[in-house]
Amino acid sequence: MVPNSISPGISNRYLALDVLRGLTVAFMIVVNTAGDWSNLFAPLAHAKWHGFTPTDLVFPTFLFVVGNAMSFSMKKLQLMSDKEFFKKVGKRTVLIFLIGWLLNAFPFYDISETGAYSFIDLTEVRLFGVLQRIALCYFFASIILFYGGIKLGWIFSGIALFGYWAIMYFFGDSADPYGLTGNAAIKLDLALIGPERMYGGEGIPFDPEGILSTLPAIVNVIAGYLAGKMIQKLGNTLETVKKLLAIGLALIVVSYAWDILFPINKKIWTSSYVLLTTGIDLFLIALLIAVIEIKNWKNWTYFSEVFGRNPLILYVLSGLVIRTLSMIPMGETTLRGFIYTNFYTSWLAPKMASFLFAFSYMLVIWLIGLWMDKRKIYIKV
Repeated sequence: MVPNSISPGISNRYLALDVLRGLTVAFMIVVNTAGDWSNLFAPLAHAKWHGFTPTDLVFPTFLFVVGNAMSFSMKKLQLMSDKEFFKKVGKRTVLIFLIGWLLNAFPFYDISETGAYSFIDLTEVRLFGVLQRIALCYFFASIILFYGGIKLGWIFSGIALFGYWAIMYFFGDSADPYGLTGNAAIKLDLALIGPERMYGGEGIPFDPEGILSTLPAIVNVIAGYLAGKMIQKLGNTLETVKKLLAIGLALIVVSYAWDILFPINKKIWTSSYVLLTTGIDLFLIALLIAVIEIKNWKNWTYFSEVFGRNPLILYVLSGLVIRTLSMIPMGETTLRGFIYTNFYTSWLAPKMASFLFAFSYMLVIWLIGLWMDKRKIYIKV
């Protein structure tokens, strides 16, 4: 008979967190490296605008686990002086932000039609991105929680979610304040960043990781922190699992009620989207605690642990390797194109070829992570 409680409280990191982090990184790599972006299974594509798909859960889940891990690391940070705190947190923030920006600039040169090489204009490199948002959310959440703890975390979250809704409504175009071209987030980014340094994947300069939408994203980190503190206080118990599920269900219900007025939208990171993703993340961590920590079913977890032990560096590596493969000429195509054509599209249907390319690429990155883990190489960023 399995006891309902493994521990009365938790003072160290728990395996369920590492598994959730690892699964998130694995899924991030899969959705970021499709073989053919015009051939995707629906769950592996972001919602075109309003709406939600499983892929839209990946990024906020990573922010959630950042906050969850912070619920442990904050204990050490709170023993530091203000100067030591800002030195440590600031250094990590700048490092992660800089890595993200340099990843946007990689390989730092262009090739003209005549084959001539020239260095890119760094002033026109996209400023923001996934790692940059992680850095900023980590920084601001750390400050809020360092000075105000759980109480300020709740207060800030409420103000941020309702305040963001108000800003988007009153400063967006009156006809469609949450549309692509007239929302307040794109207006602010165009004014402060400039179109040449913004993402162009929507057909116009628009950055889904821009300045204004970082505000509600901070709440995903704080939510992870609050969940982590609750788990530490109550322990890995069945009662903890029930509470996580109940809170998660409540957040999901509220998110869909709010969706009527403020649509669920990943690309402008709406407040309803924050509640929905946090609710699902609470379900996921509750399930993992029940399976791993309470039932003690751990034989399957090592795959995720490999990603969870070097999450950021493996994510960065996944971006560098795929871009490098796309740069190496191979006849009339690139090495990436050669591999995709000869080993995937030659015998698979288009969508399955696109998916299996991404999935097998994720396994390649996992093998690199396995090699690092076996040699006890853990790179903290």
